[in-house]
Amino acid sequence: MVVDQNIHVLMASAALQGHLNPMLKFAKSLISKGIHVTLATTDLARHRMLKHTTTSDPTNPSIQFEFFSDGLDLDFDRDANSDIFIDSLRTKASKNLSNLIAKLSQTTKFSCLILHQFVPWFIPIAKENNLPCAVLWIQPCALYSIYYRFFNKLNEFAILHNKNEPLQLPGLPLLNFEDLPTFIHPNAYLCFQKLLSEFFTFLDDVNWVLGTSFDELEEEVLGSMNDGVVRPMISPIGPLVSPFLLGKEEKVVEGGLSVDMWKADDSCLQWLDGRDMGSVVYVSFGSILVLSQEQVDNIASALLMSGKAFLWVFKRPSPEQSTKGCTVRLPDGFLEAAGGRGLIVNWCSQEQVLKHKAVGCFLTHCGWNSTLETVVTGVPVIAFPEWTDQPTNAKLLTDVFKMGVRTRKGDKGVASSKEVERCIWEMTDGPTAKVMAKRAVELMEAAKRAVEDGGSSHRNLDVFIADIGCKKVTT
Repeated sequence: MVVDQNIHVLMASAALQGHLNPMLKFAKSLISKGIHVTLATTDLARHRMLKHTTTSDPTNPSIQFEFFSDGLDLDFDRDANSDIFIDSLRTKASKNLSNLIAKLSQTTKFSCLILHQFVPWFIPIAKENNLPCAVLWIQPCALYSIYYRFFNKLNEFAILHNKNEPLQLPGLPLLNFEDLPTFIHPNAYLCFQKLLSEFFTFLDDVNWVLGTSFDELEEEVLGSMNDGVVRPMISPIGPLVSPFLLGKEEKVVEGGLSVDMWKADDSCLQWLDGRDMGSVVYVSFGSILVLSQEQVDNIASALLMSGKAFLWVFKRPSPEQSTKGCTVRLPDGFLEAAGGRGLIVNWCSQEQVLKHKAVGCFLTHCGWNSTLETVVTGVPVIAFPEWTDQPTNAKLLTDVFKMGVRTRKGDKGVASSKEVERCIWEMTDGPTAKVMAKRAVELMEAAKRAVEDGGSSHRNLDVFIADIGCKKVTT
């Protein structure tokens, strides 16, 4: 495909690790196609990043970074005050982004603005600046279908008022209450409900919705949206992961900017080198989730009782969290009891870990970024969802992708140590462990085919690039 070398897109996101990661990966994908990319994010990202640059070498294409204020001080606890954070994004950050676009547009003609669903107020900014708008949907296509049908009142969601009445939606397995995204739960997460409601209100001004998934992974739900009811239709261009996971060479840009907001401990890779193939249970719950002390104790006990080697990414509470009474820690004597078969790190390069031959299964919170990474590396999972899209992702992993088991939690929402140990056994020594491992490998191969020349995602991305070239000329 011949690409217009004058196409320059602007991406925009708040400084949240799970939101920036897919945007960055999409930016790299576009750059590999000859597209110029500027990524605008909030000042908090610049503050946290390990290194950055605001220059680009034309002989060594890289992402141009720009920053704007979200209206809050750098030391403001955005996680604990989500209502205030979202309102500031809606008002102050949107205005600051609009001003930034006006400034940048004096020297750069952008072809479109690309954002994700969690900053819907940026959609009108695209319209104000006469820019076509694309949304990178950073959750599974299934969530786009569920939310679209919920907020547009296309289907009856009686399950929200009667938890014993399962929900049947086109292209999806029967959903129980615990499988639903928590943002549609009644009287819960109201600020996020409002955010998503606003997104679907603004959707008429969106030209493209692009998915980080791939056709073959979510074939049935994508087919169910082809009836013309859901518009714009979502077009998968993923899996959006680092190219090396897909067997592709990734060019390292010297002086580039890293959006990893925590320093990775690479010693775990050397530790994994000394382990047998498929022998290690990898445990990580992402960058946001903080488990209760009881849950941490139960997981620690299960890892000890399992007898398996394990690598656990255990993020210590931040100084801000500690001052608010969050003092979750590992049980006394845990590391001594584990001996050499266990390793604890504060953060790691997850893609490198999942790619390692020693990792046999992944105990995960089922965030969508982690879900895509485990699919692409062919690592089966123990699903441990907590909130937002994670319960639905867990349902997909176990009942649609068929590459894992899900922990059963008690009345207090806590999984017992015996339950976690049961899941570890199921995925390592249980009667269906080999079947699920084989299925994980099949999906890994399907993911690689999707991004090859002529693959489904490769074709969808080419169509999008051709479209923005046309929009650039006609708008």
